[in-house]
Amino acid sequence: MDTTTPLLALDDVTVAVDDITVCHNITLTVNHGENHVLIGANGSGKSSLLNALMGTGPFRVTGGRILLNGQDITELPVDERARAGLGLAVQHPPKLHGITVEKLAQAIRAGDRLPSAAESLDLSQFLDRDVHCGFSGGEMRRFEMLKLHLQRPTMCLLDEPESGVDLEHVSVVGRALAELLQTPCPDGSARSALVVTHTGFILDHLDSPIAHLMSAGRLTDSGDARDMLARVRTDGWAA
Repeated sequence: MDTTTPLLALDDVTVAVDDITVCHNITLTVNHGENHVLIGANGSGKSSLLNALMGTGPFRVTGGRILLNGQDITELPVDERARAGLGLAVQHPPKLHGITVEKLAQAIRAGDRLPSAAESLDLSQFLDRDVHCGFSGGEMRRFEMLKLHLQRPTMCLLDEPESGVDLEHVSVVGRALAELLQTPCPDGSARSALVVTHTGFILDHLDSPIAHLMSAGRLTDSGDARDMLARVRTDGWAA
């Protein structure tokens, strides 16, 4: 694979929910092996952008293009984006009644990876449970990370993976993400991540993360993630 082509490229992307524009003219490039984070106040458009990238409703791209490995995926349905190498760990996943964790792993042909991945995320006791049914918020985040491990996407999107996770398991989630990102793709290319975070805890497990500050649906600043979060903690989101 030609790794000189950006893994993910957003070209002047605008996102709407119904008739309300929630993200304006977003241009962003993620190269192979890079880790990027989106930061910003609640309601700034971070989660909306990630859902639009994955193609999940009700978020619609109303302008611009989304390119994955040079392929225009703007109009593709969710399943085709997933097959192309995009994966999303959501913050509020749906309950899948009648579908156990084990059945889901088998459906995506990842049953052989399930036992070790579940053990690493302290989820071995959940394999015969229906997906997200009766899960706590922290358990849902850990399962969403497990789902990414089973899917092994080239481009990993994560919406606040540490939100609601107890301190004991924040490092578990972080290590699982680091392990996934350090696992080469079948063609030898490196995986990348675009992560929404409020706490910044996940930065301890990402190599050289680049941050992008969102405000009112626009990207307003970019730079070293740790430096930017330190500035925000001192001066607030308007820093």
